[in-house]
Amino acid sequence: MRTRFKATRLALGAALLLGTAPPLAAQALSPQALSPQQREEVVGILREALRKDPSILRDALVALQQAEQDDRSAGQRAAIAAHEEKLLRDPADPVKGNPRGNVTIVEFFDVRCGYCKALHPTMEALLREDPQVRVVMKDLPILGPNSVLASRALLAAQRQGKYAALQDALMRLRGEPTEAALQAEAQRAGLDWPRLQRDMQDPALKARLQDHVALAQALGIEGTPALIVGGKLVPGAVDLATLRQLVAGARQAGKPG
Repeated sequence: MRTRFKATRLALGAALLLGTAPPLAAQALSPQALSPQQREEVVGILREALRKDPSILRDALVALQQAEQDDRSAGQRAAIAAHEEKLLRDPADPVKGNPRGNVTIVEFFDVRCGYCKALHPTMEALLREDPQVRVVMKDLPILGPNSVLASRALLAAQRQGKYAALQDALMRLRGEPTEAALQAEAQRAGLDWPRLQRDMQDPALKARLQDHVALAQALGIEGTPALIVGGKLVPGAVDLATLRQLVAGARQAGKPG
């Protein structure tokens, strides 16, 4: 509906610039009220305008894309506000950094995601330099069975107080997070492997991961990594300077997350 409205408005603007716009009363008519000859005349006017200045089409497409992006952003902000409690204060979610920090970043990630791996040291650097940042981790295993396996291992490691240690190890892992790799990294991180294996089979962990997927879908998240800070969705791996700006903006606006 928004797209159609924008296209109509752009066509009307072109007609106004060419001095061929109909009276205001006529503008209220629907396109179906035009005769075939009138429609043909309008199409001819637009074609001639585009022939003389092709940049009109480029500008129209840019304006349309911006309008669509604005619509998506507004929808995402509304969804974030509607799910704020689940995003920021779900007691089941692991938290890194300062649990009482004045700015919260919510991170959706998949341990097999290359961009997530690229973001990981940047997030760690932010936590080292800013003691008032709180990071809520949302495992989002979207890249296949090994992603699911790794996410279940991470949530099971949380029960032993070793979520951050295992997550750091898996984000640095160069190969696939197979069961053998998970065992090696878990034992290196000081985890009780037999207990971890048992906990990984708990249906409650599967349910939590399903909740994360449903939440990501509700927010319009299309891939990983995805950050939420200051009430905004930030897709992709960002650099440290951008993270600092996002945190500073959220802090200045008084938004906890």
